[in-house]
Amino acid sequence: MSRSARNRTDAPYQFHAFEVSYFSAKVRPALRYKGVWYEERRADLPEIRARTGLGFIPIVVTPDGETWQDSTDIYRRLEARHPEPPLFPAGALQRVAAQLVELYSDEFALLPAMHYRWGSELADATARARFGAMLGSLDAGRRAADRMAKARFGVGASLEAGPAIEAHTHELLAALSSHFETHPYLLGARTSFADCALMGPLDGHFFCDLVSRRLLLETAVPVVGWIERCKFPSADRQGAWLAEDVLAPTLIDVLGVMGRDAAPMLLDLLRSFEAWADQRPAGSSEPPRSVGPCETALRGTPIRRATLAYTLYSVQQVLDLLHGLAAEGRARVTEVLAGTGWAELLAYAPRHRLRRDGFALVFDPGPSR
Repeated sequence: MSRSARNRTDAPYQFHAFEVSYFSAKVRPALRYKGVWYEERRADLPEIRARTGLGFIPIVVTPDGETWQDSTDIYRRLEARHPEPPLFPAGALQRVAAQLVELYSDEFALLPAMHYRWGSELADATARARFGAMLGSLDAGRRAADRMAKARFGVGASLEAGPAIEAHTHELLAALSSHFETHPYLLGARTSFADCALMGPLDGHFFCDLVSRRLLLETAVPVVGWIERCKFPSADRQGAWLAEDVLAPTLIDVLGVMGRDAAPMLLDLLRSFEAWADQRPAGSSEPPRSVGPCETALRGTPIRRATLAYTLYSVQQVLDLLHGLAAEGRARVTEVLAGTGWAELLAYAPRHRLRRDGFALVFDPGPSR
């Protein structure tokens, strides 16, 4: 059976997105890789709020009228409905590695993405021009740009943090370039949800924006090649993930760059959120999106970030997968990832737990690990 016949639907999926949107770029390659029939629509925030009660982009509306919001949830629902070609590797080690890439992309890579979009005069000016053109109004573009430029401080992308952010970015791009010189995708010769997740920052921001696009083209051409492959995945002509559930040594290097910088910051954010949750009003079930600032650091540079509830939910995805493995599987993951900087985060035992209730995150009264 052909992929087009296998994933045929009576009506198209509706993908409400923006070209310059971080999480739109995370979802778009998954839809293309699956080969589903979909139509992309420029996001209409009033419609999105009417469907979800939230102003978050993107959403997917299914042929039978369901609304999916949250990129991680979209991956899982898409995989359940259209299991071929697969996005999720079956091997435990590759699955954990892919979850760590998604965690990095969702929770840390916003820092370099926002820095390179708004952190210089040229970047800011060209991003504002793009927003105005995209929205069909310079005034509307300016207002949207003002909101996003201000939001960069919420993820810690201050001017003072710029040198540390850029040092991390250059090291990551070098490691990714080494990997993509040998392997078409992160886990081998086939797209996985890890590739799609990393497209969020690298395509949705870096390849869209003038300053960072130049950086990619001048210093990381193999990464540009990977972006182009992810944009047009041709899943039927791809190979396989690496056999016997192994990780390429070059991917372990990539995970090391990610983990050594991201994991300590994520732990600080987790502890900040859990300290707030310990003191939350009795009977409260839904945390606010942000519960206040967190003082953390990147390569010795102080970083002040908003503490988001979603960070705990993101980390749960990795910890749930890890703790669902048999002891032998957990030991192998620990051994392979030793030295990548992720060990302390993987050993973390949250006191609180969150779950999705419709489009909201709420506290899960069940036991936490």
